[in-house]
Amino acid sequence: MKRFPTNRVHLLDEPSCVDRLEVLEGPTGRRSWPDEEKIRIVRESLEPGVRVCDVARRNGMAPQHLSTWRGVAKKAKLNVPIPEEDFAAFAALEVVEERAPLVATSIELEANGIILRLPGDTSASRIAELVAALRQDR
Repeated sequence: MKRFPTNRVHLLDEPSCVDRLEVLEGPTGRRSWPDEEKIRIVRESLEPGVRVCDVARRNGMAPQHLSTWRGVAKKAKLNVPIPEEDFAAFAALEVVEERAPLVATSIELEANGIILRLPGDTSASRIAELVAALRQDR
């Protein structure tokens, strides 16, 4: 029986006995991807509602690899350029004018048949004092 440097047994040698055999699915090692294939996969990953990991799995590659391609494509460093409009925005930004806070023109307190009308800019602590005084008056 021949022994290989990595202590692997060649299955064609006699006598052979295999305790465990592992079959790897899909390509192993480094692959060379044509630019057209890269662009097709990157475009597919940019469709609305599509997840990078799902596209990567369908194409037999790691999600990190596809993310790297997306970054390269965004910087226009692939041989076939991808239009800027194909890249989805991360979040929309809407700028609105700042509005002045709402201020009450007057505040009315009613307790035990007494009505107090206070200016709208009365502090909360002063209102609390007045409410406590009205409760004590019962």
